[in-house]
Amino acid sequence: MTDTLVQIDSVRRRFTVTGVVQGVGFRPFVHRIATDLGLTGFVGNDSGAVFLEVQGPAARIDEFRRRLRAEVPPLAVISTLHVVDVDADTLCDSGFRIVESQPVAGATTPIPPDIAVCDDCIAELFDPSDRRYRHPFVTCTNCGPRFTIIRALPYDRPATTMSAFAMCERCATEYHDPADRRFHAQPIACPDCGPTLWFAAHTERVTGSDAALRATQQALAAGAVVAIKGVGGYHLACRADEEAAVVALRARKARGAKPFAVLVRDLDVARRYAHFDATEAAVLSSPARPIVLLRRRRHSPLAEAVAPGSPLVGLMLPYSPIHHLLLAPVPGVAAPVPDALVLTSANRSDDPICFTEDDAVHRLLRPSAPLCDAVLDHDRPIHVPCDDSVVRVVDDRELPIRRSRGYAPLPVDLGLDGPPVLAVGGELKNTFCLTDGARAYLSGHIGDMETLETLRAFERAVGQLSEIRHEPVRLAADLHPGYHTRNWAERRAGDRPLDLIQHHHAHVVSLLAEHGRLGEPVIGVSFDGTGYGCDQTIWGGEILKLGPDSHRFVRVGHLLPVPLPGGDAAVRNPWRMALSQLWMAGIDWTSDLHPVTAATPAELQLTRSQLESGTGCVPCSSMGRLFDAVASLLGVRQRIDYEGQAAIELEALADSMADTAGPELRLAVRLDGVIDPAGMVRAMVSALRAGVLPAVLAAEFHVAVAVAVTDAVRKVAGPVRLVGLTGGVFQNVLLLRRCRQYLQQAGFEVLTHHTVPPNDGGLALGQAAISVLTALAEAELR
Repeated sequence: MTDTLVQIDSVRRRFTVTGVVQGVGFRPFVHRIATDLGLTGFVGNDSGAVFLEVQGPAARIDEFRRRLRAEVPPLAVISTLHVVDVDADTLCDSGFRIVESQPVAGATTPIPPDIAVCDDCIAELFDPSDRRYRHPFVTCTNCGPRFTIIRALPYDRPATTMSAFAMCERCATEYHDPADRRFHAQPIACPDCGPTLWFAAHTERVTGSDAALRATQQALAAGAVVAIKGVGGYHLACRADEEAAVVALRARKARGAKPFAVLVRDLDVARRYAHFDATEAAVLSSPARPIVLLRRRRHSPLAEAVAPGSPLVGLMLPYSPIHHLLLAPVPGVAAPVPDALVLTSANRSDDPICFTEDDAVHRLLRPSAPLCDAVLDHDRPIHVPCDDSVVRVVDDRELPIRRSRGYAPLPVDLGLDGPPVLAVGGELKNTFCLTDGARAYLSGHIGDMETLETLRAFERAVGQLSEIRHEPVRLAADLHPGYHTRNWAERRAGDRPLDLIQHHHAHVVSLLAEHGRLGEPVIGVSFDGTGYGCDQTIWGGEILKLGPDSHRFVRVGHLLPVPLPGGDAAVRNPWRMALSQLWMAGIDWTSDLHPVTAATPAELQLTRSQLESGTGCVPCSSMGRLFDAVASLLGVRQRIDYEGQAAIELEALADSMADTAGPELRLAVRLDGVIDPAGMVRAMVSALRAGVLPAVLAAEFHVAVAVAVTDAVRKVAGPVRLVGLTGGVFQNVLLLRRCRQYLQQAGFEVLTHHTVPPNDGGLALGQAAISVLTALAEAELR
C-alpha cells in the first residue's frame, strides 16, 4: 500500500455509531460513501458500535456525515452518532478500508432480526444464468437470517452457525470485494460451499435440492403433512385447499379450532383468500414478513378447517428461498405446484417449536406418534428458535399480536440508563425481557408456560440472550404466586433483588415504554382475561392512575367483581360466567336462555351451589370474562377450544352489524370509577326475549363498553389528559377504535400499542421498566 502526504486542508474525524448497525450492511455502506467522496480512513465493528475514522477536506467530511444518516441501509437504525475531531495523520492511507472487529468488554450492540430474502436475491434464485440459480440459501448483506444464527457479538461469520461452512474461492472473493452486494455478508454461501437440502420420510431419503423439492411437492399434493425446516424452526405444512389434510394436521398437533396461518405465493394469490388494502399489502410485503390477519373472502378455495368459524385468515408471503422454491415449478418436472400452504409451527399444542436435528428425529418423525409424514430438512443449524410474528393493521398502523421473527430482538429504548434486569414475563404468550443500559430486548415468542418442555425452552432462550448481553443483577416477575415464571425467578434470583409486579400495572407501563413516555402521568385502561390483583382476587377490568413515578400506581376504577364459579372451568366454559352475571343481575336461570340450556342439570346444580355458598368462587373483575359471558348470553360460544375464542367470535358478530342501531345498553359507572354491568345484562336479556338480533346486541355491547370506559376515565382522570389502552381485550379492533374515538372526542390523548402486543406477549417490557425505575429510585435513597 502506498502512503501519500496529507492534503493541507485535510481534517480527520472519528465517528461512533450505535443502533442496529451490525449485520445490516453498515460497514460496506460506510466504505462505499467514503470511497465515493475520496476520503481515507477505516471502519470496523466492536461489541457495542461501529467505529470509523475519515480524513479529507472538511466539506467532504460534512457531506459524508449527511449521507451517513440520509442514505442509511434499509435494515439499519442509527440510535446515536458521536463525532469528535482527531489529529490528522501526516501520512495517511491512500484508500478506505474495513478493519478487523474489536471486542470491547461490557459493550453491546443490538442484534438484528431475521429478514426476508430480498428482491435481488430472488432474481438470482430464478435466473438460470446465475451461479446461485435455485440455491435454497441465497442471501446477501441486505437480507437473510441474523438473530437465529448469531452465537456471539461482534456479528462476524465465526460467531454464527455458518462458521462450519468454509467459503469457496468465489464466495470469498465476493465477501472481500467492497463493490459487491455480498461484501461482509456473514451467511454468504453458494451451491459449492453452503448448506444442503434433503427430503426424508420413514422409508426414503432424497438428496439434492431440486429432487428434495420435487419429492416435497409430490407428498403435499398427495395430502401428506410435511415438516419444513425454515429460518427459526420447523413448520408443518399441508395443502390449504384439502379439508382432510388440514383435519389430519389438527389431530396431530392437538390443535382444536384455533386458526392456522397460510403461506401464499404472492399478493395475487393472497387476494383469492382475503380482502386487504394498500397498507396491509405493504405489511405483508415488508422485510419482517409477519402473518397478517385479514378479512377472509367468503367463497375462497380455503379449506373450512383452516380457520373454522373465523371471519379472519392469517396470511404470509414467502420469506426464505426455500419457500419461494417450494411454491414454484421444479424445472423439467410436470408435477402439481402449490400456490398456498397451511404453515404452522412444528409442535404439539403447548409445546415449543421444533428447531434441532434431534427434534426432527424424536419429535417430528417418532414412530409412536409422528407429527408429520416427511421432512424437508437442511444442515444450517438454528441457534435461537424464533416463531412467526402475527399482526393486524388498524387505521394504517400495525397492532402486534405476536412479536417474534422479523422484529425480535430489536430493542425498545427506555430513555433511562439502569442496571441490567431480567423480566420473566407472564404465563401465557410468554416472552421475556433483558435490559442493557437504556435498551430493553424482548425475546421472541416462547409460548404458554404449561409444559416442562416450554419451561426448558424459556430457560435456554434466557441463557442464549444473556450470553451476548450483560448478566442481569435484578429480576422481575408477575405478582401471581402460581405462575411458573415467578417460581423460576424465585429459584434463580439468589442474592439478587426480585421485583414482583402487578399484572395490569406492567401492561400500562409496557405501553408507556414503547412510546418513550415513562414518567408521564397517565390513566391506564388495562383490560384482559385474568391477572392477580393486589387484594388476591382476579383482576382484569382495571383503570389505573400513574403519576410521574411510573413504578407506582393507584387503582382508581374497575369492573364490578362477580364470582368466578369453578375457577379455570369458568374460563373454558363461558356459560359459567354468563350464569354468574345473571345471578348478580337477579335474573332467573330460565330455559329460554342460552347459557342455561348449554349446561347439564348437574352442572347447573353445582354452579348454583358454588354461587350460593361462595365455594370455588374467586371474585373476578375481568373484562375478558364479561365478553365471554355476553358471548354465551347471545348464543355465540358456550365452550372454548383456545384462549379468547368466545370474545373473538363476539367481535366478528358485532362487526357484521356495527352500523345498525339497536336498543341502548348501558354499563353504570359509579362515582368511584366502578363499572357495574348488571343493568346492561338485564337490558340484554329483555331485548333477546323481545326478538332483537344477537348481532345487533353484540354491536351495542361494544358501544356500551366504550361509553363506560370514557365515562369512568372522565370521573377519575382529574388533570391527567393522557390515556393508555392496553391488555389482551384491546386486540379487539372494534372496541379499540370505539374507545379511542370516544376518549379523543372527550379531549384525551390516547396511546395504543404499535411495537409490543397489548396481550401478555408485551408484559415483560413493562415488568422490566418498572424494575429499572425501582432500582433507580432505591439508588437515590441510598
